[in-house]
Amino acid sequence: MKILFTGYTGFIGLNLVKAFTNHTIYGVDIVQGKSVLKHYYWENLNDCRDADCIIHLAGLAHDINDIYDEKKYFDVNEGLTREIYDFYKNSTATKFIFFSSVKAVADSINDIPLSEDYPPDPKTPYGKSKLAAEKYILNNKILPEKKFYILRPCMIHGPGNKGNLNLLFKLINKGIPYPLGAFKNFRSFLSIWNLVYIINELIEKPINSGIYNLADDDPVSTNELVALIAEALNRKPRIWSIPKSIIHMAARTGDIFKLPINYVNLQKLTETYIVSNSKIKKELGIEKLPVTAVDGLIKTLETFV
Repeated sequence: MKILFTGYTGFIGLNLVKAFTNHTIYGVDIVQGKSVLKHYYWENLNDCRDADCIIHLAGLAHDINDIYDEKKYFDVNEGLTREIYDFYKNSTATKFIFFSSVKAVADSINDIPLSEDYPPDPKTPYGKSKLAAEKYILNNKILPEKKFYILRPCMIHGPGNKGNLNLLFKLINKGIPYPLGAFKNFRSFLSIWNLVYIINELIEKPINSGIYNLADDDPVSTNELVALIAEALNRKPRIWSIPKSIIHMAARTGDIFKLPINYVNLQKLTETYIVSNSKIKKELGIEKLPVTAVDGLIKTLETFV
């Protein structure tokens, strides 16, 4: 199969391209990488005429430093999706996979597993722009033989991962105790290995078009994650249960002085955000994904050491 990836030089793109070397891989990106047979810039996208499947990864990620304004998010996340989806409609490709995000639905949830029928109400420009991109796909009809898949993954991790998981790993690696043990929260994660499995199923099988949440089968508590990191480092976990009021005060101080631990990072580390993957598993006809949440995290953490 000939697969066209947009945004293939990013973290997810690099992992997916590497996993699908048994296919012919084309790429669209603002920079040229070395992992695809043919590279296209957005300006010459129409030169790609023989893709069977398009996987749209390109986008502007959520920025905790507020560098970008709302227009920039819409220009990239909605604008590029419009462009590539219009290209798909007029191409010979028969499958279109769009990477949206759970943040297109909710930035936080109240301990209720997030399902596909949860009413979307994003609060950030990132989430709003992803939801706008979803609506464009849903509102533009395509031929019956063409399929589309709007994927809403939670936090994806794997080799080359960047973000709060790395920050937590670095803190523990320096011997710094984890001070947030008082927060008994659980989060859903998605390992790159389960993601590869799902994408392969979407490519190979006649799966119904639609919106699908993506997550590992079981959520993991942050305290358990800290213990896994410590185990990967051959150390005993050091978890302190400092009163929440003191922690919140420290986070506000971090906002003022631009410290690594600020209120946004605190929320990400301590909120409960559980994502249901029941719909995609039912569609694939499986009860469990191939890699457990804990095993996936261990595999990722091993790449950090």
